[in-house]
Amino acid sequence: MTSTGTAPAPDAALVRRPGPARVLWLLVVLAVLGALLATSVAIGSRGVGWADIVAALGGSSETIGEAAVTKRIPRTALAVVVGAALGLSGAVMQGVTRNPLADPGVLGINMGASLAVVAGFAWFGLFSETAIVWTAIAGAGVAAVFVYAVGSLGRGGPTPLKLALAGAATAAALTSFVTAITLPRGDIAESIQSWEIGGVGGATFDRIGTVLPFLLVGLAVSLLSARSLNSLALGDELAAGLGERVALVRGVAALGSVLLCGAATAVAGPIAFVGLVVPHLCRLLVGVDHRWLLPFSALTGAALLTAADVVGRVVARPGELDVGILTALIGAPFFIWIVRRQKVREL
Repeated sequence: MTSTGTAPAPDAALVRRPGPARVLWLLVVLAVLGALLATSVAIGSRGVGWADIVAALGGSSETIGEAAVTKRIPRTALAVVVGAALGLSGAVMQGVTRNPLADPGVLGINMGASLAVVAGFAWFGLFSETAIVWTAIAGAGVAAVFVYAVGSLGRGGPTPLKLALAGAATAAALTSFVTAITLPRGDIAESIQSWEIGGVGGATFDRIGTVLPFLLVGLAVSLLSARSLNSLALGDELAAGLGERVALVRGVAALGSVLLCGAATAVAGPIAFVGLVVPHLCRLLVGVDHRWLLPFSALTGAALLTAADVVGRVVARPGELDVGILTALIGAPFFIWIVRRQKVREL
């Protein structure tokens, strides 16, 4: 999954990051994530005190405040898990395709998972959590292969611009198919439309437990591909000269990314732009070395989605805005900025 030719040399300012600076940023990201976790548990439509939080963490749910905290804990955990999966998935996709615009939403992979799940709901009665996860992963994989195949047509191979256009067109078409399936099914239309927005409300530890094995496998595959992704960044010919089996490396890393975004979509709906914004931000902090970039993208993605969930609860009290809406508000202008700044060249 790459375009032909040799990628331009990365900006030296992004490549060279001393070890102490990276460790410092790691501590900063962990501190921010910890603060966001505490904020997410404490803030909602109902205010709670520290006594309620401590009691709820101990398993009590007798008072209204304790019950509210008990609901927020799995919701916060789901935001962390899904944000980490999407951030890491986007970083791997950008490394595999050497495309600065790569993201599960931009490339239509989320919508492939979404269409598969909606079709399973409407036509095959797939309501088992495990079946939904497998269906979403299969849909994400088919969409990824299709977008890459379409983006590879014509002269020049799969350039960043062609992949982005193929992904946008595919996402639009798949969205239309989802609507066509949903409209005649009034019995499931409301729940599907709510899920399609993308959110972490209604989370339970049972739902998280269902997708966790898939996410852990995707995490392991992605992190183990870090060194090989560094080689791919030098160009296919040089990577092959360094002993990398380019096609195999690309396929394995892409599999890890598909597992992550497919499982995340199954449990939280198609949340876009996290995988686009996060890797670019992390490159500014730790450079382009994937051994640092991938774990940083996971942590920063978790922080971003948790922050979006907190903001969504605050700005629309006593209701809330789903995280899918807020990430779109953040990501769409960022996407335009990346296009103008990078001029859709390779990473």
